[in-house]
Amino acid sequence: MALVLIIDDDAQMRRLARRILSSAGHSVLEAEDGERGMVLLCKERPSLVITDLVMPNKEGLETIREIREISPELKVIAMSGGDLGSGGKLYLHLAEQLGADAILAKPFRASDLLNTVTRTLAGN
Repeated sequence: MALVLIIDDDAQMRRLARRILSSAGHSVLEAEDGERGMVLLCKERPSLVITDLVMPNKEGLETIREIREISPELKVIAMSGGDLGSGGKLYLHLAEQLGADAILAKPFRASDLLNTVTRTLAGN
C-alpha cells in the first residue's frame, strides 16, 4: 500500500482520514498546514498528498503549486469543505488547474475517500 500525507488544519478531519486510510492498509503522515506538510513531503517522500485548500500559514493552492515545482510526478488530491458553497467549488476547480490529480468535497464518505485514493494512485 501507499504512504499518504494528509495536510489539513482540522485535527479531527486528519484523524478521520487517517483511520479510513489505515484500515485500508495505507501508512499515513499528518501535517496541520502547508508549511509543515512540505517539510514532511521532502523528508518522507510519500506516494500521495491529500491537502485541504483553506488553511493558515500556507494554504492548499500554494502547497499544490510548490509540490508541482519540486515533485511534478507526485499524486495530489485536493479537498475543500462543502460549507464554502460555490467558493468551495471554485477552490476545487483552481486546484485542478494548478495540477491536483483529483478533488474531493468535504464532507465525504469513507468509500469516497478510498475510491478517490485508489483511482489517483492508479493514475486514473
